[in-house]
Amino acid sequence: MKDTIYNRAGRLFLVGAMVAGFVGCSSFLEEQDPSNLTPESFYTIPDHAEAALAAVYADTRFIGGDGGIFSSTWQLLEAPTGTSTTETAQNSDLNNLYGLIYDGRTQHVINWWNGLYKVIAQANLVLAKVPDITPMDAAQKTKVLGEARFLRAWSYFYLVRLWGDVPLVVLPQTASSENFKPAPASQEEVYALILEDLKAAETAGLPWMDNSGRASLAATKSMLAKVYLTMAGFPLSKGASHYQMAADKAKEVVDYANNNPLSINLFPTYTAIHDEKNDNKLEHIFMLQYNVIVSGNPMNNMFPNFKPVTFAGPSGTGSTVPTEDFYNSYESGDIRAKNQEGYFYTTYYVNGSGAEFDLGAPYVFKHFNKLALGTKDQPGNRSNNLNVPLIRYAEVLLTYAEAQNEVSGPNALAVESLKKIRDRAGLTTPALGGFTADTFRDAVLRERWHELCYEQITWFDMLRLRKVYNEATNGFDQFVGHINPSSNQALQAKHYLMPYPLPEMQNNPNLTPQNPGY
Repeated sequence: MKDTIYNRAGRLFLVGAMVAGFVGCSSFLEEQDPSNLTPESFYTIPDHAEAALAAVYADTRFIGGDGGIFSSTWQLLEAPTGTSTTETAQNSDLNNLYGLIYDGRTQHVINWWNGLYKVIAQANLVLAKVPDITPMDAAQKTKVLGEARFLRAWSYFYLVRLWGDVPLVVLPQTASSENFKPAPASQEEVYALILEDLKAAETAGLPWMDNSGRASLAATKSMLAKVYLTMAGFPLSKGASHYQMAADKAKEVVDYANNNPLSINLFPTYTAIHDEKNDNKLEHIFMLQYNVIVSGNPMNNMFPNFKPVTFAGPSGTGSTVPTEDFYNSYESGDIRAKNQEGYFYTTYYVNGSGAEFDLGAPYVFKHFNKLALGTKDQPGNRSNNLNVPLIRYAEVLLTYAEAQNEVSGPNALAVESLKKIRDRAGLTTPALGGFTADTFRDAVLRERWHELCYEQITWFDMLRLRKVYNEATNGFDQFVGHINPSSNQALQAKHYLMPYPLPEMQNNPNLTPQNPGY
């Protein structure tokens, strides 16, 4: 077999040499092929800058990637929280996530690492090459670079929260790069770059909101608030100074929303949150963009296991479904727990639009696109273009309320921010004098669990707080020792960090030591 391959290669080489001899005097062989793009030939006009930036955005969709049979990459951030369970036992990696026994070979862990560093690599190319494009409008160039820095910060923010110390790559890399196999940088260094990037994006001339889905000033300020809030908690424990910065930055968004309620606000209903006509608008400050022409919404693993809730019939997998304990932890009368009106559904329509039937359990409705999948007497159009929310205005309100309370206790705006969340849920909220700092903290954190569930946020709250919501007591347990109701397993200190992916450690001998406990 090898002889055949070598003989074929030899014949091809001979033919190539003969052709080269026949046309050796032609200038054709001396010209560059204009279709063979390289970083040097590509980054030459403003359209190239925009196209390169679009590639960075496109790579953020890795979260919807393949996590193995009946699973998606995003489930890494849901399965360990204890707020969901699974109706399928087909995927061993997913089962290990639910069972809290994942390791560096778990596919979801590998996918997150690879996906985030791919976004960073693309952003680094934009940041390195776009400054030299001439001529290019200065404002356009600054905006492109600001968006690239926002996306690089977005990636490193996930990396540092998931793995702690991680390699800090800020320049385009090739196999001949001096630092091609970098050692991990400290969390302090990573956060310094995140803040530097976001502050640069903040001054890049971005619009307050961008209905096209690109990074905006509201998204940048909201992410800065999230970063400061995270740094205030564990493991950096920056405390009061960073709670103050988180409150200040979130307040900038809240103040703008209060003065421009048609630009940023809460949607009046929960069904509006998962209406694709509202993508990138009002409450949706930043989203991952999905369109079936390129890539459809990746949240299908929240469908019930083989129950006909969509036009596709009995095709769901039920690999991420709510635990009964979490569903039952909502206050009596909370609209968020009301069938098909809030974040859950307990009945639906055969094949999406037929007769109503009982699902037998609650399922996640927050990402259900009725326009595409169907609703009563209205067959779906089968084009699930619903985006995935990353930052909603609801989270900004809760960030402000929590951070302000940690600085000096609740003030009027903090209580108002909490009240807006609860008003939409049909719940009453005590007045300012009805709270202490401790009771207000617990009230805000409960709302974070109930409002932001199944948006890949809860796990990071657990890490920075070192606390976990206990559905049975309606209070909070310490992270270590909390029993996850989905698996009946206890969280351990090793779960503060994810394991470095084993393939990456094998490729990069400087990625050591492995995180504790793995």
